[in-house]
Amino acid sequence: MNAVQTYRYLQPSALRTAGLDLQTSGGPAANPRFFSGFLTTPAAAAAGLLAVAEVARTRYHQPVSPASLDPVVTGSRERLRFESFSGCCGVYARMDVVPAGFDGEVVGHGTTNVDVNPPLREALARVGGIEPLHVVVGPDDLTVSTMDGAVVERKVPLPRRWLRGFAEVQVLSAGFEPRAEIPAAEAVAFLRRLPGARDRSVLWAVPAGRTLRLTSRPVPGAVCLAGAGRLAALRGLFRHARSLRVYGPAVRAGSPAVPSTWELDTGALRLSLTLSPEPYRGFSGEGAALLALAGDEVIDDAEQVGGLLAWDPTVDVAALADATGLPDDRVRAALAQLGTAGRVGFDVAEGAYFHRAMPYDAGRAERDNPRLVGARTLVEQGAVRRDGEHATVRSGDEDYRVRRLPDGSFTCTCRWWAKHRGQRGPCRHALAVAIMAEVTV
Repeated sequence: MNAVQTYRYLQPSALRTAGLDLQTSGGPAANPRFFSGFLTTPAAAAAGLLAVAEVARTRYHQPVSPASLDPVVTGSRERLRFESFSGCCGVYARMDVVPAGFDGEVVGHGTTNVDVNPPLREALARVGGIEPLHVVVGPDDLTVSTMDGAVVERKVPLPRRWLRGFAEVQVLSAGFEPRAEIPAAEAVAFLRRLPGARDRSVLWAVPAGRTLRLTSRPVPGAVCLAGAGRLAALRGLFRHARSLRVYGPAVRAGSPAVPSTWELDTGALRLSLTLSPEPYRGFSGEGAALLALAGDEVIDDAEQVGGLLAWDPTVDVAALADATGLPDDRVRAALAQLGTAGRVGFDVAEGAYFHRAMPYDAGRAERDNPRLVGARTLVEQGAVRRDGEHATVRSGDEDYRVRRLPDGSFTCTCRWWAKHRGQRGPCRHALAVAIMAEVTV
């Protein structure tokens, strides 16, 4: 079932003689203004913004008519971040404009949608040269002061799973490590050799000197590449890139498919694509954030930590631990919880969280998750009987045995666990046990 998100812009975004005028929707204000200044590498910035917008309108699994989701922009000190999810929720795109990429001031802090309409996409595709491009993110003063200006309004069916994807990606990517960095020439050659858009295979990229080689099986140090055609959005930035960095979790021989992040760095901006473990899997169903939503203590910690978040480019875990008196692990658990409400994301290049506030009722990420709703119902019904590290959960006419493993994960005798073996997060029976035990991660 889809929700309906209404975007209201004072006018369409456009590329005019005076520069690029990006219109914003709601957020910290009705139509907030975040930035006014110059982008120092206009062609690269235009290509990166086009890539983020292209992901937002693409469904990679079983492609149908384009989606029409507007990218999200976050303004913070010394950083502009543009983010989007694909319509199928299997690709997360982000462009970070770092201080070297702009000459101006981030005049506002917050998160909102930004209008990237078809005429603007056509204009951005023609941007070239090396002269700086003046950019305004948000209405200028004249537009804000005009009371009788027309409002551009677009109602968009917004899948609930798209909202949950932001929560899942930040939890998963927080466990990534840098796996390879290769120079631009080798990176472009590697990316151009990849299978086409129709390929659905799961491959593994292994560092090999100054490049990467592909294999069909995982080995230590490899990075999963599922549906290589989903990296197509990087192509527009090839001629501007300095290097390609690849991130992913640790794997070993026999590991199942896992997510990964592929990032092109130009020096002035970074464009990254995070891919779900398989082309048909959207991040919204991965279940990585479920345990962060389950406990009671972590909710209280998240409220305490959330009150101290500032609009800095990265979130300092040690500083938050000092300010709250909480140990680092509980601060990180609180940040994972805040991520489920869209209030933080994770930047793999910085190895740190960043502050964000989604302009939606992101609390629905918890309310609309069937497994979590089912787990809370089981707890309310008194269906959980604990026995040390084991528990029995009565669901319908069946009893299921749940066991907590030393690493904090669970096993269960239900069909869900038998099918996914913990690769799609905990089942509702394990979540019910976690809630009863106030498990935090």
